[in-house]
Amino acid sequence: MIPKILLVDDVKMFLDLQKMYLKLSSVHLLTAGNGLEAIEVARRERPALVFMDLHMPGMDGAECCARLKADPAFKKVPVIMITSEGRAEDRGLCERAGCDGFLTKPLDRVRFLDVARRHLPAIDRRDNRVPCQAKVRFRAFGVTLSGDVLDISTNGIYLAADYEVVAGTELELVFTLPDGSGAVIQAKGRVAWLNSTRGRLKQGLPVGFGVEFVAITEESRAALERFVAIGR
Repeated sequence: MIPKILLVDDVKMFLDLQKMYLKLSSVHLLTAGNGLEAIEVARRERPALVFMDLHMPGMDGAECCARLKADPAFKKVPVIMITSEGRAEDRGLCERAGCDGFLTKPLDRVRFLDVARRHLPAIDRRDNRVPCQAKVRFRAFGVTLSGDVLDISTNGIYLAADYEVVAGTELELVFTLPDGSGAVIQAKGRVAWLNSTRGRLKQGLPVGFGVEFVAITEESRAALERFVAIGR
């Protein structure tokens, strides 16, 4: 039986991002936009794992988690709360609600999948990547810079550029897919790993860094999925 995962967030962009992370996993994805809807979906569909945003209109994540944990049918279902980074009071709310773990926004793909796999072995952490050659403009530290995209997936890119950055640096990215469609990709990303002159993780790649998408427009996401599917 294919396990079900319930994703709860009032912002569609974050739901789409989580769905993208789980795309290769053998799971059935359910979504809800607030706590009340989440309870209805959970009672109807019986998910094996729940990822839930804390701050939502109507019923927030803490109250929803507490109600689920008070129900004998869901007491043992893991609930992972997603909170705002740097807000210590949020963690206390979630702990009192009985959650089974925490993640912070912006979501880190590797961390998200590791937490999911801890509870569901069906989670696949692989990432389909295809070679790509495209110029990219990106904004970091208030400055617009440029580089080259050398490979791409629905979750991120390898960006070849000789600039001093550190892991965790947030970027705003714009590039055109080299497939003749003219599709312009606009996304926010975060430097996930470095391939610098001082420490080369992948000798076969030029100096640069891996970038993980943390937010992407719906149009860009659809164009990326088409590009990766054709390029595999």
